Amino acid sequence: MAESVPVRCPACRREHAFTPPTFPCPCGAPLTLPLLRGGMPTRVLQRTWRNSWITLRCPACGRSDDWPQPELGCACGAVIRPPVDVTAPESLPAPGGRATATAPRPVRRPPFRPVTIRTGRDAVAAAAQYLKWLGFREVTVAADRAATGVDLRGEGLVAQVDPSTRATPLREVETLWLNCLNEDAAGAFFSLAGYAHDARLRADQLLVPLFVMDLTGTPQPVNDAADQFIRSTPGRRR
Repeated sequence: MAESVPVRCPACRREHAFTPPTFPCPCGAPLTLPLLRGGMPTRVLQRTWRNSWITLRCPACGRSDDWPQPELGCACGAVIRPPVDVTAPESLPAPGGRATATAPRPVRRPPFRPVTIRTGRDAVAAAAQYLKWLGFREVTVAADRAATGVDLRGEGLVAQVDPSTRATPLREVETLWLNCLNEDAAGAFFSLAGYAHDARLRADQLLVPLFVMDLTGTPQPVNDAADQFIRSTPGRRR
C-alpha cells in the first residue's frame, strides 16, 4: 500500500494525509503516482482534458502512459491537486528498461475497473460501476431522475451524480438526504468538481457520504461518512 503524504490545502491551509493512487499498468505491475514532497499543491478551478492527465513511465516495463492527476477534496469545498514528481526514480525505468516490481498486497476486493468519463452519462456509469464494486446489488440508472433527483438505485441504495464543472451546491446534498429518508435507503453523492463549502458542512451534519471523481471515473471519499460507507459495504450486498 502506498505511503500517505501531508498535503496542505491552498485555500484554507488545512493539512490532509493523502495516499497517492495506484493504477495497473498494461504489463500487470502496479504504478503508484510519486508525489513531490514539499511541493506546492494547486486548487482545481477549471478542468480541461489536457491538464487532468500526466505522462509517467511504468517502473516495471518502461512503458510511458497517461495517468490521471491525483486529486482530493478539502472540508472547505476546494478540490486539491498534489504535485507529482515526474523525475522520481520510481517513475523511471531501471537500466536496461526494466525494474523490479514489488508484488501488491492482497486486497479484499478485486481491482476496481473505472469507466473513463467524457460525458455526463459516463459519470453516472462510473458511479454505478463503483457502487457495484463495493458490493451493492442491482445498481441501475433511475427512471424517475427528473422527479426525484436520484440518478442511481440499487438494493437499499440511492445515489446522485453531479457531472458539472461547478461545485455541487447545498440543495443537491439535502435532496439526496431527503431521498434516503423517504426510501429508508443508504445514499452516496458523486461529484466531478467537488462541493460548495456549505454543502460540505451540511453533508457532515447529515452524515451524507461524499465522493469526488477524476476523469478516469475513480471515486475518492472526501468526508468521514464516505469512509464509513466504504467500510460498511464490502462483500455484504453481493
